[in-house]
Amino acid sequence: MRKGYVVPLVVLLAACASIVSKSNYPVTLSSNPSGAAITITKSNGEQVFTGTTPATVTLSAKKGFFSGENYMVRATLAGHSDATVQIGRGIDGWYFGNLLFGGLIGMLIVDPATGAMWKLDQNVVVNMSQSEPQADADATLRILTIDEIPAGYRQHLVRLK
Repeated sequence: MRKGYVVPLVVLLAACASIVSKSNYPVTLSSNPSGAAITITKSNGEQVFTGTTPATVTLSAKKGFFSGENYMVRATLAGHSDATVQIGRGIDGWYFGNLLFGGLIGMLIVDPATGAMWKLDQNVVVNMSQSEPQADADATLRILTIDEIPAGYRQHLVRLK
């Protein structure tokens, strides 16, 4: 092959996001408070990770041709309400570099096929709220007379008719 054709051929076959970017991302997961048990699932329900926060997991942004993967993180921690968040996904800015460098082959074939057109959020925080205390199973209702109620609480009582 002649030297004069090598550079144009490489530019034609290249894809900008595939060269400059990637399709697998290290995602750092943390929770507030720390130490929550987490499960990450794909959009098809497949579990891809279980562990505790903080954790770093490498996830693929690719689901299929022109399709990025969606991940859900479910966090549980005793004394707190369960929380679920989605890992953010968007189009990688380098994908549009194909307009200048990779051409239509990069934009319509290579980057969509490799998943390099997508990017994932690399830091995800799951905020968990403290759960309400559960009613005691042995709790009983007790009716008090006015004399049994401490004087400081009597001013807040409402008379029922």
